[in-house]
Amino acid sequence: MVTSAAKMDTSAAKTNSWYRRRNAFIFFPIVALWLVIDLASKAYFDTFTPGQVVAGPFLGIFEFMLVHNTGAAWGMFDNATVPLGVLSLAVCVFLTIYLFVGAPRTGRVATCGLALVVAGGIGNAIDRFTQGYVVDFIAPVFIDFPVFNVADIGVTCGFAIFILAIIVQWVRERNKGDEGQADDAAQTPRANG
Repeated sequence: MVTSAAKMDTSAAKTNSWYRRRNAFIFFPIVALWLVIDLASKAYFDTFTPGQVVAGPFLGIFEFMLVHNTGAAWGMFDNATVPLGVLSLAVCVFLTIYLFVGAPRTGRVATCGLALVVAGGIGNAIDRFTQGYVVDFIAPVFIDFPVFNVADIGVTCGFAIFILAIIVQWVRERNKGDEGQADDAAQTPRANG
């Protein structure tokens, strides 16, 4: 005889399996596409001389200028290419495990955000391990800001998308809980006084 708890466990496992498949359908194509765009753009710009302005400025906002970055943003951890590459890959593995094992019911938008972060992390790690530096080429001209690349855009925007999606989901679930409590209160019979 199958208990109701066992049925619920089987039902939850099937539901989680469906979410994992859906997330994989979203996650892996985005990672692959963003990674291809990142690596192709870096390969193109790395044919120029470091420090050379390739094009621009465009609308006074940015220009294309090749920089070989051996550290992190703003010159932090200069010449720490391999440790930064290892850290980047570790974060990518952690986020992938989180998505598929720890939180398989993550929403579609949050999954897209995580995919961009992972693609960017892998793209920069590939540079660090194969070349000893990261190819950066997008240079803001209206502010003092580090030169960056497509992978960096993925990491930054993906993280923002993920956080916003989690906040929106939390607010929706909280509002549903408040509505449920209001419905329960409305249905509770009142004692005649």
